[in-house]
Amino acid sequence: MARHRIFAMSFASIYPLYVQKVERKGHTTAELDQVITWLTGYDDAGLRQVIDSEVDLETFFAQAPAMNPNVSLIKGVICGYRVEDIEDPLMQQIRYMDKLVDELARGKKMASILRGSATPAV
Repeated sequence: MARHRIFAMSFASIYPLYVQKVERKGHTTAELDQVITWLTGYDDAGLRQVIDSEVDLETFFAQAPAMNPNVSLIKGVICGYRVEDIEDPLMQQIRYMDKLVDELARGKKMASILRGSATPAV
Protein backbone atom coordinates (compact mmCIF):
# COMPACT_ATOMS: atom_id res chain seq x y z
CA MET A 1 0.00 0.00 0.00
CA ALA A 2 1.33 3.42 -0.96
CA ARG A 3 2.20 5.77 1.86
CA HIS A 4 0.30 9.07 1.87
CA ARG A 5 2.48 12.13 1.25
CA ILE A 6 0.78 13.96 4.11
CA PHE A 7 2.35 11.55 6.62
CA ALA A 8 5.79 12.96 5.81
CA MET A 9 4.73 16.62 6.10
CA SER A 10 6.07 18.34 9.16
CA PHE A 11 3.69 19.49 11.84
CA ALA A 12 5.64 22.78 11.80
CA SER A 13 4.59 23.37 8.17
CA ILE A 14 0.90 22.76 8.90
CA TYR A 15 0.65 24.59 12.22
CA PRO A 16 1.02 28.14 10.75
CA LEU A 17 -1.76 27.33 8.28
CA TYR A 18 -4.01 26.36 11.18
CA VAL A 19 -3.05 29.60 12.98
CA GLN A 20 -3.91 31.67 9.89
CA LYS A 21 -7.23 29.90 9.50
CA VAL A 22 -8.41 30.44 13.07
CA GLU A 23 -7.06 34.00 13.35
CA ARG A 24 -8.76 34.96 10.08
CA LYS A 25 -12.03 33.90 11.72
CA GLY A 26 -11.37 35.86 14.93
CA HIS A 27 -9.95 33.11 17.13
CA THR A 28 -6.62 32.88 18.92
CA THR A 29 -3.54 30.72 18.81
CA ALA A 30 -4.25 29.84 22.46
CA GLU A 31 -7.62 28.39 21.43
CA LEU A 32 -5.95 26.43 18.64
CA ASP A 33 -3.35 25.08 21.05
CA GLN A 34 -6.12 24.11 23.48
CA VAL A 35 -7.83 22.06 20.78
CA ILE A 36 -4.59 20.34 19.69
CA THR A 37 -3.66 19.70 23.33
CA TRP A 38 -7.08 18.15 24.01
CA LEU A 39 -6.68 15.84 21.01
CA THR A 40 -3.07 14.75 21.50
CA GLY A 41 -2.12 15.28 25.13
CA TYR A 42 0.83 17.52 24.25
CA ASP A 43 1.30 20.40 26.67
CA ASP A 44 2.42 23.86 25.49
CA ALA A 45 6.11 23.00 25.88
CA GLY A 46 5.66 19.71 24.03
CA LEU A 47 3.82 21.47 21.22
CA ARG A 48 6.62 24.04 20.86
CA GLN A 49 9.20 21.25 20.89
CA VAL A 50 7.56 19.33 18.02
CA ILE A 51 7.22 22.56 16.04
CA ASP A 52 10.88 23.48 16.63
CA SER A 53 12.15 19.99 15.78
CA GLU A 54 9.94 19.85 12.66
CA VAL A 55 8.75 16.29 13.24
CA ASP A 56 6.58 14.78 10.55
CA LEU A 57 2.90 14.07 11.18
CA GLU A 58 3.54 10.37 11.58
CA THR A 59 6.02 11.05 14.39
CA PHE A 60 3.82 13.82 15.83
CA PHE A 61 0.96 11.38 16.39
CA ALA A 62 3.17 8.40 17.28
CA GLN A 63 4.79 10.42 20.08
CA ALA A 64 1.58 12.10 21.23
CA PRO A 65 1.47 11.71 25.01
CA ALA A 66 -2.15 10.53 25.08
CA MET A 67 -4.77 10.68 22.36
CA ASN A 68 -8.00 11.80 23.96
CA PRO A 69 -10.29 8.86 24.71
CA ASN A 70 -13.23 10.85 23.32
CA VAL A 71 -11.87 11.07 19.76
CA SER A 72 -14.51 8.57 18.69
CA LEU A 73 -17.07 11.33 19.36
CA ILE A 74 -15.60 13.39 16.51
CA LYS A 75 -17.93 12.91 13.57
CA GLY A 76 -18.52 14.65 10.28
CA VAL A 77 -17.02 15.31 6.88
CA ILE A 78 -13.56 16.68 6.21
CA CYS A 79 -11.95 16.78 2.77
CA GLY A 80 -14.93 14.86 1.41
CA TYR A 81 -14.56 11.92 3.80
CA ARG A 82 -16.46 11.06 6.97
CA VAL A 83 -13.79 11.06 9.68
CA GLU A 84 -15.42 8.19 11.51
CA ASP A 85 -15.16 5.99 8.36
CA ILE A 86 -11.46 6.55 7.58
CA GLU A 87 -9.72 3.19 7.88
CA ASP A 88 -6.06 4.22 8.16
CA PRO A 89 -5.52 5.13 11.85
CA LEU A 90 -2.89 7.81 11.14
CA MET A 91 -4.97 9.44 8.41
CA GLN A 92 -7.94 9.39 10.76
CA GLN A 93 -5.93 11.15 13.48
CA ILE A 94 -4.81 13.81 10.99
CA ARG A 95 -8.39 14.34 9.84
CA TYR A 96 -9.62 14.50 13.44
CA MET A 97 -7.21 17.40 13.96
CA ASP A 98 -8.39 19.05 10.73
CA LYS A 99 -12.02 18.65 11.81
CA LEU A 100 -11.41 20.22 15.22
CA VAL A 101 -9.56 23.17 13.66
CA ASP A 102 -12.44 23.64 11.20
CA GLU A 103 -14.94 23.63 14.05
CA LEU A 104 -12.90 26.25 15.93
CA ALA A 105 -12.65 28.43 12.82
CA ARG A 106 -16.40 28.15 12.25
CA GLY A 107 -17.05 29.47 15.76
CA LYS A 108 -18.34 26.34 17.41
CA LYS A 109 -18.35 26.56 21.21
CA MET A 110 -15.20 25.20 22.85
CA ALA A 111 -17.17 22.80 25.07
CA SER A 112 -18.71 21.31 21.94
CA ILE A 113 -15.37 21.09 20.10
CA LEU A 114 -13.85 19.32 23.10
CA ARG A 115 -16.81 16.95 23.12
CA GLY A 116 -18.09 18.10 26.49
CA SER A 117 -14.77 17.62 28.26
CA ALA A 118 -13.67 20.10 30.88
CA THR A 119 -11.65 22.77 29.16
CA PRO A 120 -8.07 22.88 30.43
CA ALA A 121 -6.61 26.26 31.26
CA VAL A 122 -4.42 27.61 28.50
